[in-house]
Amino acid sequence: MKHVAVLMGGWSAEREVSLDSGKACVSALERSGYKVSPVDVGRDIAEVLAELKPDVCFNALHGRYGEDGTIQGILEVLEIPYTHSGVMASAVAMDKPVAKKLFETVGLRCADGRIFTRQEVENGAGYDKPFVIKPLNEGSSVGVTIILDNENRTLQDIPWTFGEEVLVETYIPGREIQVAVMGDKALGAVEIRPLGRFYDYEAKYTEGKAEHLMPAPLPADRYQEVMDMAIKAHKVLGCRGVSRTDFRLHDTKGDGSGAFYILETNTQPGMTELSLVPEIAGHQGISFEELVSWMVEDASCDR
Repeated sequence: MKHVAVLMGGWSAEREVSLDSGKACVSALERSGYKVSPVDVGRDIAEVLAELKPDVCFNALHGRYGEDGTIQGILEVLEIPYTHSGVMASAVAMDKPVAKKLFETVGLRCADGRIFTRQEVENGAGYDKPFVIKPLNEGSSVGVTIILDNENRTLQDIPWTFGEEVLVETYIPGREIQVAVMGDKALGAVEIRPLGRFYDYEAKYTEGKAEHLMPAPLPADRYQEVMDMAIKAHKVLGCRGVSRTDFRLHDTKGDGSGAFYILETNTQPGMTELSLVPEIAGHQGISFEELVSWMVEDASCDR
C-alpha cells in the first residue's frame, strides 16, 4: 500500500483554501485505498517528512512557499516524489512577469504590462484606465485589483501586503475561459461568469458567486484553439502533472470571434468542491478519486 503525505495549510495568504483542498484530497485518496497522512505544513516540514517517510507527497499547498518552487526544492533534497510541477516550472509560473515573457516566445498573447514601485503607482504612473494591479507572485487572484474608468482609487486605498513592486497591466474586457491540462492533454475549457466585477478570490471559493458553463460555449474551432494554447503554456513553462491556464476572450462582438489573452498558468490548481479542475475532469468522466489517484501515480522528482 502506497503511503501518501498530503501537504496542506502552510502560511501563505491561501492557507484556508489549501486546507480545504487538502482535506478533500485526503478523503478521496483514503477511499481509493492509499495510506494517507495529512500534514499541516510548518517550517519544520523537512523533519516531519523525514520521520513520516512517505512514498509520495501530494502537494495541496497554494500560494507562496507551496507553489513557487520552495516546497518542491525541499522534496527534491529529500528525494520524495511529489505531485504537480517541479522546482523551475513552479517558480517561473508563479513569477508573473517572467511567465509572460515565456508565453510570448511561443506566440501566446498577453496583456501589456510593466513593473512599477508602489510609490510610482501612487504618483500616477501606469496605464490609462481601466487597468489591473497585481502582486508579482501570488495566486488565486490574491491582491488583484481592477481600476475602472470612473474610479480614483490608488494603492493607498487598497490593503497591500505584497511587496514594494507591483505589476500593472491594461485591462482586457471580455469572457473568462479556463482550461485544465492533465499530463500532455487538455481536458476541457470552462467559462466563468462571476457575479461581481471579476473572478476574484471570493468568487473562486464561495458558492454562488460565479456561474460555471462547462463546456465553454464557444465555436468548435475556438474551443480547440484555447485548448491548444493551454497545452503550449503548460509545455513552455515545463509543467508536469495537472495545471490550469486562465484566459480572457476579448469578445466585443459576442460571437466568440475575439482574441484570446493568456492571464496565467496555475501549477497548483484548487482541489476543493468548487474548484475547476475536478469539475472539468468530471465532465470528461474522470471522478475526483480517479483524478487524485492519477496525480499520485504521476508523482516524481525533477532529478
